[in-house]
Amino acid sequence: QVQLVESGGGLVQAGGSLKLSCAASGRAFSTYDMGWFRQAPGKEREFVAAIRWSGGNRYYDDSVKGRFTISRDNAKNTVNLQMNSLKPEDTAVYYCAADWLGQGSSYYREYDYWGQGIQVTVSS
Repeated sequence: QVQLVESGGGLVQAGGSLKLSCAASGRAFSTYDMGWFRQAPGKEREFVAAIRWSGGNRYYDDSVKGRFTISRDNAKNTVNLQMNSLKPEDTAVYYCAADWLGQGSSYYREYDYWGQGIQVTVSS
């Protein structure tokens, strides 16, 4: 069992930056792929980024590639999402998710545990 709690969301102007953090509790954090997803009003949940449990491989949706960076610290049981050059279309509720011994999936149904979500709003 893994519990996930996101922090760091808020309101920012277009072109600005935010850093989301996800704190995990429970055992064996280092055996979980960690992902970030987002959901805007009226839209389906979509993949943003993922990092393998080993920390070696990272994956990004094309819409955030070059602007967002995912990282993890297995000693601190945390995963972060640094978001730069934010755009109004990045506005959404962002979710942290964990996939036990994952394969770097971008499909939300592969993920076993989810945080409660945190709002990110980018004003134009």
